[in-house]
Amino acid sequence: MKQLMSGNEAIARGAWEAGVLFAAGYPGTPSTEVLEALSSYSEVDAQWSTNEKVAFDECIGAALGGARSMVTMKHVGLNVAADPFMVFPYAGTNAGFVALVADDPGMYSSQNEQDSRYFAKIAKVPLLEPSDAREAHQMVKEAFELSERFETPVMFRTTTRLAHTRGTIEAGERTEAARKPFSRRISQYAIPVYAKFRRPELEDKLDRLRQFAEEFTGNGIEEGTGDIGIVSHGIPYQYVREAMPDATVFKLGMIYPLPKQRLKQFCARFDKVFVVEESEGFIEQEMATFGISNVIGKDRFTNIGELTPDLVAQGLTGSAIPADFGAAATILPRPPVLCPGCSHRGILGALKELGVLVTGDIGCYTLGCLPPYESMHTTFCMGASIGNATGFNKAGEDRVVGLIGDSTFLHSGIPSLLSAVYNQVPTTTVLLDNGTTGMTGHQQHPGTGSTLKNRPAPAVKYEDLIRSLGVEHISVVDPWDPESTVTAIKSGLDHPGPAVIIAKRTCRLLPEEKAKETIPYQVEELNCIQCEDCMETGCPALVWEGETPHIREWECAGCAMCAHLCPVDAICQVEVSADAGH
Repeated sequence: MKQLMSGNEAIARGAWEAGVLFAAGYPGTPSTEVLEALSSYSEVDAQWSTNEKVAFDECIGAALGGARSMVTMKHVGLNVAADPFMVFPYAGTNAGFVALVADDPGMYSSQNEQDSRYFAKIAKVPLLEPSDAREAHQMVKEAFELSERFETPVMFRTTTRLAHTRGTIEAGERTEAARKPFSRRISQYAIPVYAKFRRPELEDKLDRLRQFAEEFTGNGIEEGTGDIGIVSHGIPYQYVREAMPDATVFKLGMIYPLPKQRLKQFCARFDKVFVVEESEGFIEQEMATFGISNVIGKDRFTNIGELTPDLVAQGLTGSAIPADFGAAATILPRPPVLCPGCSHRGILGALKELGVLVTGDIGCYTLGCLPPYESMHTTFCMGASIGNATGFNKAGEDRVVGLIGDSTFLHSGIPSLLSAVYNQVPTTTVLLDNGTTGMTGHQQHPGTGSTLKNRPAPAVKYEDLIRSLGVEHISVVDPWDPESTVTAIKSGLDHPGPAVIIAKRTCRLLPEEKAKETIPYQVEELNCIQCEDCMETGCPALVWEGETPHIREWECAGCAMCAHLCPVDAICQVEVSADAGH
């Protein structure tokens, strides 16, 4: 039966058809929807884990126990999971194990741009990459077969464009894979005790995978006309076909190891061969090790950002694109903003008022780096805020605040806080507890009280957890109360040891919050002095119309942040009639 699916949904469908039994991961665009889609299948035990390493470890255990397993993450999640990713291949798997890794060329929702294909080479594991949803659906099933045939984890790479574009797939039925009992071979699975003995076997397995790459049907030549050859893969392959529909193309589905002999034979047919790949020149570099010298790659195709059909066409022809080719109508820039009623707005305002140095983390609150707040001064990666704040303190900055969200704290913030306690560093941490993993689409986590399958679960009590780490100074504030929030942060900064302020208010976009009756605010124009202080909230519900600010009542969440900033009390609550327009 034909179905229209996104790349992520197609991958989930293919994994389900392959008989996957367990799937785990951590939310991260562009990978998130794979696990969400898998959770809709009753046969799959799908869960959000506290971080990617934990998810990887859990899937290792499930696969060794005989259940086909899939772990999902974005590229920076693979950095977190790199330890087991590099070691597991030494042991090898029992049941099929597929690690889905989604790269983000162009950094649409990421803090860096990295090419995760290099991880496969370092770990010595096979890497498959589809070029559209239809291929993703089929190829993920092949990934499980490949994993079991060679007893190896398989890396399955996608990118943002593939994950979120749609295509038609031929949906099939589920095949239940035979459960394989675990054999307690300590000499195989007790790493690193037997790593020296496993190392030659890993190389032997890689040699067999190289032979397999020569026969893999996902690697194929599409004959055309002309005197140039093209080697491509994934989404760039689609751009190649659009730019040069009649060219001869060697399309790669298995990116590591590459089919050395077939590529050498292909390149020998042409004076020059273009290698069209996104991000770094991974394929080009591998081909160079094969002694293939007639390749044109990153000299023509940028390693920065996404490729596009226009950039590929330009690279293949060597001609410039007309300045107005494909140009969109000029529009005003629209920076991202926090939602109306966002609880983070109160904290960011308090930190701006205090003028302290703030080390930030990954979440919606990262927008605190931007105007109008500009009250967060560093952001690197998940869990970095507390460690960075500790380091600044060691360098002589005594008024530093680490700002971290609840899901991020559970992901990788706890060890940093424990380190600060252990070393008695007077670091102040503000924990933003909005009851969800907000930025990636409101996924569950151990503090939400429910699982990915919407089953009830124990919810972490942050005060108890933090107190158990040895933090003595803990306060809980409502970020919609600016005065108490500022007072609590000041008190934390003055404390001689580690201090934590928990800013607790549920995300405004959660259904239970949206369902609450709200009394909106309005600006009394006669009293307004046009000072524009209220506009410093950056709230989308607050707009400037004519000579005064105006509050869109249907957007107002009633948080009163703007009213707190008004020096003349010209902003007050009003009742909205039942037939008010939206």
